[in-house]
Amino acid sequence: MAPSKTVSLTPGKRVLFLTRDPELIRRQLRGELDLRMADVKVEDLLDDVNTDAMTPAWACFDYKPEDIARNAYSGITIAGERLFPEGSLIAGNFEVIVSGYRKGVGSSRETAVQAEKWSGIRIAIAASFAPIHARNNVAQGVLMGDHAVLRRLQDGEAVPLSEFTKGWDPITVQVIEHGGLFAFTRALAEGQVTLPPPSTPARPMNIAEKVLARHVRGAQGDVFVKPGDAVCVSVDGGYSHDFTSAQVHYFLEQEYGADYRPAAPQRFAAFEDHLIYSESLPKMGPFLPKIQVQRDMQRVFIRHSGVQDYSAKDGVSPGICHTIARERMIEPGDFIQATDSHTCMGGSLNSLAYGVGATEYAALLYSGFTFVEVPESIRFELEGALRPGVTAKDVMLHILATFAKRQDTLDRVMEFGGPGLASLSPDERATLANMATECSAKAGVCEADEAMLDWLIERRPGADRAKLRARCVSADPGATYAGGVHLIDLSQIRPMVAHPGDPDRGIPSDPTNGAFVDELGDVRIDIAYGGSCTAGKEVDLDLYAQVMAEADKAGRRVAGGVEFFIQFGSAAVEEYARERGYLKLFERTGVKLIKPGCGACIGCGPGISTNREQVTVSAINRNYQNRSGPGKLYLASPLTVAASAVTGKISAYAEGMFAG
Repeated sequence: MAPSKTVSLTPGKRVLFLTRDPELIRRQLRGELDLRMADVKVEDLLDDVNTDAMTPAWACFDYKPEDIARNAYSGITIAGERLFPEGSLIAGNFEVIVSGYRKGVGSSRETAVQAEKWSGIRIAIAASFAPIHARNNVAQGVLMGDHAVLRRLQDGEAVPLSEFTKGWDPITVQVIEHGGLFAFTRALAEGQVTLPPPSTPARPMNIAEKVLARHVRGAQGDVFVKPGDAVCVSVDGGYSHDFTSAQVHYFLEQEYGADYRPAAPQRFAAFEDHLIYSESLPKMGPFLPKIQVQRDMQRVFIRHSGVQDYSAKDGVSPGICHTIARERMIEPGDFIQATDSHTCMGGSLNSLAYGVGATEYAALLYSGFTFVEVPESIRFELEGALRPGVTAKDVMLHILATFAKRQDTLDRVMEFGGPGLASLSPDERATLANMATECSAKAGVCEADEAMLDWLIERRPGADRAKLRARCVSADPGATYAGGVHLIDLSQIRPMVAHPGDPDRGIPSDPTNGAFVDELGDVRIDIAYGGSCTAGKEVDLDLYAQVMAEADKAGRRVAGGVEFFIQFGSAAVEEYARERGYLKLFERTGVKLIKPGCGACIGCGPGISTNREQVTVSAINRNYQNRSGPGKLYLASPLTVAASAVTGKISAYAEGMFAG
């Protein structure tokens, strides 16, 4: 049922303020305190409330929203104890939840919205929202507003619904007015709504705009789009995985019936990668029955839908979905949607790719198309070349600490180009695209060149170079970038390490001695972890091997008291390492090798911390609280991770550092 034309607070319902003071949250949950926006400063509210905090990985083992809601906000812990006891958000009788800036950063998991909605929340208030989380709110029919709107609501005003739809494109406005995506698509199928045709005149376009313009459905002749345009676009492909497929199948059955059939299943896939190592962790014991249900339901989904099957064989995953999508599925110029925030990794292949929630994915899988507001873009013009010891991960930690922290990248497509991009291997470009989501960006996309085509053709037997080249998309001269064009001299980037808590807390190494000690201190480590979609690629294995070969030559190995894990991104990456002799090198120097999968990156495999005192340096993409265990997790490049594993403390890599 569509919402009314005005929005008011329901008598007897409450407003929950996520304050920086945890005791104020506890008092609200216990019913001892009710706050008003007039008495709360925005700076007193939590910023960067991430989806891992709202629904940590283990809370997603349930796939029915009503079950997920019982563990809403279970990822926020104080001294190891949950700030939100089980069922407390439901029991609190809240209908509004309030936070600060960038609500919903992190994973694309729609469960974060479901946990709130099925706890009774119908309005989310924040100064800004992360893009995927915002779309998930829209899809689920949860209204979003700012703090000024909340003041009016708490003063008893019936606020026009238009206050909650302003700033959105015409299609999204209709989705909000109808109360969510499924209700809107039903209305569209029944002829109750119409879609506005593209009307933007000819103009220079950037890469993201050109990809979307090519995919506008029903267009005649050349199509031009600009930021803010609402368009209905075809989707070239996508995927779900063992954390999301069960819910996708559930929603499809609920909405379209038990005999639903996707429009083009051969272009989509389902992967068994996220939960593949859950049995290896004692803490997962209580959840194993639910995890098995997720696996069983994914297999039901694969059989029913006919999507490509990337299930584990004999307990071994073929690889992480994003890695295999690059290796086998994505082509230049594609528009790709999948149920994971790191879908944007596909942008390294000159495609536009980003994550969506289970509701949006279910709808586009069924129909083959989706609704998009053309995003703004920000361009990073790379020049020069990285110095020895510096990687694309350091570039991204620099961008996070500089541009993302001040929200220049928020909800924008990060376009990477310029002569410096050619100095980065296709795998290193994948790191740039992958970590766009850590910047709260819509996506990351790289310019195409012959090196990218070489990479593709090597992995696609029989691929036609001319056809692939014809699919490539480049920005037009004079294209517009709302976020500006920013020059990055790669030769000036230094090794970076991000403090625990957020990827944007990066600091560079000291230029005089290459150490981090001036700002970081002497940080002893317990765990070094190399792997994940971000850091389990072929080039990453080259970097780990570079460091460990130098250590081996100097008679060094992994330091005593340190565990160094390397996990392969795919079976192809593992074979690449085997062919080059890396496996023997790693085993000889004390590295623990793990078959492909997501593992420790989502707190679900070897390499996680087990207590709050442990310190990890990791090459994964995000380091939110409890993301990879309860300990402190620093983010760094594969080179820094490997060097730290040998020295026993966080150390920037420098050639010859182990000599003598």
